[in-house]
Amino acid sequence: MGASSSHNMSPPVKVQPKEKATASLIFLHGLGDTGHGWAEQFRDFSFKHIRCVCPHAPQKPVSLNGGMIMPSWFDIRGLDPGSAEDEQGIKDSSRELQQLIAKEISDGIPAERIIIGGFSQGGAVALYTAFGTDTKVGGVLALSTWLPMNKYFTNPTNTKYNTNIPVLQCHGTSDPLVSFRWGHATNEIIKTFNPTAQFKSYSNLGHSSCASEMEDVKQFLQDVLKDS
Repeated sequence: MGASSSHNMSPPVKVQPKEKATASLIFLHGLGDTGHGWAEQFRDFSFKHIRCVCPHAPQKPVSLNGGMIMPSWFDIRGLDPGSAEDEQGIKDSSRELQQLIAKEISDGIPAERIIIGGFSQGGAVALYTAFGTDTKVGGVLALSTWLPMNKYFTNPTNTKYNTNIPVLQCHGTSDPLVSFRWGHATNEIIKTFNPTAQFKSYSNLGHSSCASEMEDVKQFLQDVLKDS
């Protein structure tokens, strides 16, 4: 499937900072969404020096939704940790993310000042890219998401990357799609190779975001990407 993904992706939404960009956040939306909603959220943060890049997923058939065509980073076949995974689609979208990282670097942003992240399906791509590829980044922001291909990451003989970068993972306790238990298990796996990874929970929050979570997100970004 994913070989054609780069040909039907529209340009990402970019939220420029108030002053010269010295750092970047690249944030991938969830299934069926676009980058516009998250771009508006990050625009409200009014960052002084952090550029926010919000790409749009290509249109793909999604097995979970009866093969319906919708914005999707990869095919989803089930909503539990044992479901079959679209490994090729995950890797294809990871390559798209790596190209966006390379673009920020070519625009003068150092790799260590680039945070990658995402919500749900987008967060899964970000986590795989950070820890399963040799693409250097400065941190990961993972919202309501899970670690895909976790058998790779639970095998101690497999190489993991970016094992000392800041990680903020956030999850609602009432998430009906990506279960809180699955999110917490993801954090436990990540901590085996990145012990400082943070996990924050939000009582009664479903598969969405909330004001207190967004405050934590903003603080994390400002702490990791301090003004230089």
